[in-house]
Amino acid sequence: MVNTLARSVLALDEEIAAVDAKIAARFREHRHAEVILSMPDMGPLLGAEFVACTGGDMDAFGTAGRLAGVAGLAPVPRDSGRISGNMRRPHRYHRRLLRVFYLSAQIAARFCLTSKTFYDRKRAEGKSHKQAILALARRRLDVMWALIRDQRTFEAEPPQRGLAAV
Repeated sequence: MVNTLARSVLALDEEIAAVDAKIAARFREHRHAEVILSMPDMGPLLGAEFVACTGGDMDAFGTAGRLAGVAGLAPVPRDSGRISGNMRRPHRYHRRLLRVFYLSAQIAARFCLTSKTFYDRKRAEGKSHKQAILALARRRLDVMWALIRDQRTFEAEPPQRGLAAV
């Protein structure tokens, strides 16, 4: 009985690997695939889920802030009467899109030096782990938006200003 169960588990593992390979191959055909994969710790499966959540068209959102609002990474006001400036996490948001950036930020906080530095800075500011990861996720969303908008790949060093004028 154990032998039969072990074979079925191995067969399922092979089937999952085959499906992952098909997803990755299909994702690499997308026009933004190279840009998305250039982001540190954004693999083909998370990239494919990002494309599926956004419909593959970033123009539908207009700005990075709108995309962050849809993903649940932008605070919404909780004002009433004369009280203003109270911000909170939204209750309604695209959970799969938030998951893409949350998982990406969690992985980047461990393995990407730039993201780890940002995460450590947020933790030093007194934020909890979840708050620091969400802040990193929002930052990564903004970077992803800029990369797709400018049609360029991610580079560890930011572009230098003023070189075009010289």
